[in-house]
Amino acid sequence: MYAVIETGGKQYQVNVGDVVFVEKLNVNADDAVTFDKVLAVGKEDGISVGSPYVEGATVSAKVLKNGKAKKVTVFTYKPKKGEKRKMGHRQPYTQVKIEAINA
Repeated sequence: MYAVIETGGKQYQVNVGDVVFVEKLNVNADDAVTFDKVLAVGKEDGISVGSPYVEGATVSAKVLKNGKAKKVTVFTYKPKKGEKRKMGHRQPYTQVKIEAINA
């Protein structure tokens, strides 16, 4: 059994027991979180697709940790003008473990 969920403007295909890095959520570590924006649920007997979401389907997960990804270096310059700028960015994330798919 699998589900396609939407969170943080992105879509993820998840199974029970998967560990997924999603966009940062306002929750603490070891909290439970429920994703109710389920786009599709696949079972042994077929797939049910919502329009836009599947009615009554939820995905339960446990938050493992909040953190930041590795640094991405951004370097911009304008040729022949002596203008340059170097910046770094670390995207925050929330690591969750999928506990159950309720459909």
